[in-house]
Amino acid sequence: MKEKKKVLVGLSGGVDSSVAAYLLKKEGYDVIGVTMAIWDGKYSASGKHACYGPDEDEEIREAREIAEMLEIPYHVFDCAAEYKESVLNYFKTEYLSGRTPNPCVKCNQLIKFGMLPLLAEKGGLAYDFFATGHYAQVTRDNVSKRYLLKKGLDPKKDQTYFIHRLSQEQLSTILLPLGGLTKPEVREIAREAGIPSVEKEESQDFYGGDYKELLEMPATPGDIVLADGKVLGTHNGFWNFTLGQRKGLGVAYSEPLYVVKLDPDANRVIVGTRKETYESTFIVNDLNWISIEKLTAPMEVTCKIRSAQNGREATIEPNDDGGVKVTFYHPNDAITPGQSAVFYEDDIVVGGGVIV
Repeated sequence: MKEKKKVLVGLSGGVDSSVAAYLLKKEGYDVIGVTMAIWDGKYSASGKHACYGPDEDEEIREAREIAEMLEIPYHVFDCAAEYKESVLNYFKTEYLSGRTPNPCVKCNQLIKFGMLPLLAEKGGLAYDFFATGHYAQVTRDNVSKRYLLKKGLDPKKDQTYFIHRLSQEQLSTILLPLGGLTKPEVREIAREAGIPSVEKEESQDFYGGDYKELLEMPATPGDIVLADGKVLGTHNGFWNFTLGQRKGLGVAYSEPLYVVKLDPDANRVIVGTRKETYESTFIVNDLNWISIEKLTAPMEVTCKIRSAQNGREATIEPNDDGGVKVTFYHPNDAITPGQSAVFYEDDIVVGGGVIV
């Protein structure tokens, strides 16, 4: 009798990961549920449901109930120390350098698809594949011999932006059973299977409180200025602002103002009109290529600089320093240093990196 393939499924207690585990078991895999524990109780987060927050114990309880219902083994692995080092410290360093970090991208690469399966392996759990409830698809190209990351079928739920930093090695052992489904279809499967988390609220952010708590910075007064240096008002720390921000500036002007630049050295927030937020060209480094080994010549792509934004037509071309120059066909607003830029050819992820 052929031995069943073993698959670890990252369970969060939510409907997506629960349905992923259900479908894989239905397909005949030997399924094991695993959850990463990352909350260390250091902060006073409350309110919205998030990945990092004090409701983690409740989520673990829900995930355990799902595992019991599906009759699969379940294990929890403490990733709090690794999460602090790889995600929280990165988050703080980026903000205090005047950049806007993307903690979810970092967490997926290093913790959820990195440390969690590694700890499971060290804990004696042998497995062939690692699976999650992400809305994306993985295939292998027989010509290039590379694993490809493709958009999920549901354009409203596609999560390739958040997992574009996965390596070829990671992609080679990943199963994403929801990639070819829509969210309504997933909810219907959950209802038919009797999965109790079908109407559970989804995580909307990585932290359940005010992110300023994580920065641990005292109020530090500085100026809000126009590009010519004219002072319009004051603030309590440049790290409270992000590029493109309009609300909460607390200054009066003849037309709406937006944050166009942050100056961490002088603790200044530079503001301007909406047209000043638009640019066509920017640089991306710290690149991860998926469909190609590396970029050697200019390439036409669609480029996303925010997860919720539709891709915009652009050309990418290699720089001498290993980075990439991106040129949008039409100017885009709030191109934000520290955020991810992800490149696509149709529904295939070419690669991506960090905006400089």
